[in-house]
Amino acid sequence: MITTINPADGTTLATYQAMTPAQIEQAVVQGSAAAAAWGRTPVENRLEALTRLAGHLRSESARLAALITAEMGKPIKEAEGEIEKSAVTAEYYAANGGAILADEEVPVDGVRAWVAYEPVGLVLAVMPWNFPAWQVFRFAVPTLAAGNGVLLKHSPNVTGFALELEKVFVEAGFGEHLVTTLVVDEPEVPATIEGLIADDRIAAVTLTGSNRAGAAVGAAAGRASKRSVLELGGSDAFVVLADADLEAAAAAAVRARFANSGQSCVCAKRFIVEAAVADEFIDRFVLGVKALAVGDPTDREVAVGPLARDDLRAVLQRQVDESVAAGAVLVAGGGNIDGPGYYFEPTVLTGTAPGMPAFDEETFGPLAAVAVAADVEEAITLANATQYGLGLSIWTGSPSRGVEVARQITSGAAFVNAVVASDPRLPFGGTKRSGYGRELAAVGIREFTNTRTYWVA
Repeated sequence: MITTINPADGTTLATYQAMTPAQIEQAVVQGSAAAAAWGRTPVENRLEALTRLAGHLRSESARLAALITAEMGKPIKEAEGEIEKSAVTAEYYAANGGAILADEEVPVDGVRAWVAYEPVGLVLAVMPWNFPAWQVFRFAVPTLAAGNGVLLKHSPNVTGFALELEKVFVEAGFGEHLVTTLVVDEPEVPATIEGLIADDRIAAVTLTGSNRAGAAVGAAAGRASKRSVLELGGSDAFVVLADADLEAAAAAAVRARFANSGQSCVCAKRFIVEAAVADEFIDRFVLGVKALAVGDPTDREVAVGPLARDDLRAVLQRQVDESVAAGAVLVAGGGNIDGPGYYFEPTVLTGTAPGMPAFDEETFGPLAAVAVAADVEEAITLANATQYGLGLSIWTGSPSRGVEVARQITSGAAFVNAVVASDPRLPFGGTKRSGYGRELAAVGIREFTNTRTYWVA
């Protein structure tokens, strides 16, 4: 049995019966057949379905957002934004998928040659709880546009929403079994996922989640010689140079760290500031953090809700305590908020450095680590002092200088004078221990296609 809990008050929401092995087998059989039929459907028909999906998401936004907030505690305005972003992504691929997937003629003397992007079949997706809709749609929309089917294993604490997702696709006019949600008992997940990856009816696998889970899925995909995309942890640097607009940078830093209550792989986590402006930046940043409204995520004025699970608070508390013991200075927050629900104070540590958990580890919650760099060269060194490489944000009065600095720091994306974000028009993914492969844009829709060469004499 799987039980979902409201993290705002700790009450039980619902209980679900896990699937039996026979039911999982049936889901694979039906999903494989549906994917094969969908792959034979003309591209224009597949893209029309995406337009219907966008409209359906908007018509159901209030209901779907409320379920996200209930199951994982996301502030309601952010939950609504997640649904809207998913609808925008469906519209992007409806408008552009045809051109991206079109055959590409290659000039070769005496023959006709071209490259085609053809569907691969049924794709397994292992998805996390922190963006219950967006994480799924940013993978599923281009994957379906390419002609594939989806077998979804979502996080257990958002099981209700995962089951709703399956209905959403059917209600939008996609075929039965084209998107199937698996409800798997937690102790059985590793063996079940490994078995599915090895199954010849599964063409590829994608995972967004922890490095431990990513290592297991990547290894299983390697043994099966199957394509995989991994979007894993992050410890993004937010670099503030001495010539930056500090008011804008500090305001952006608050948004960059505490969106989704800090529970995002692409949240800024390490704030690296040149010494010449460190005091002023820290003062502005801390004032902004202390002004954040914390509380009931259904309240539209609340900016920071609860963490999704109680065990996440314990991890965050350890990271704070061990960092302080190693020399970091606690200047805001620092612990649990008394009362029902899984709330943690928006927290800022200064004086952090490599060797401290708040700097070295991924911090998944409302905890910001500030480090001071003597100059630009040390800022670059500190930004690179991580095992992760997902996003990077640089703040400077000279955009060209920001790009020059960004080229010296390893990441999957670099934003200058802007907060790191995903956009359907641009590839999204990481380097180093943040994973490999890309979602979104042209490369995202082609990740799960067979790039096939044709040569006709």
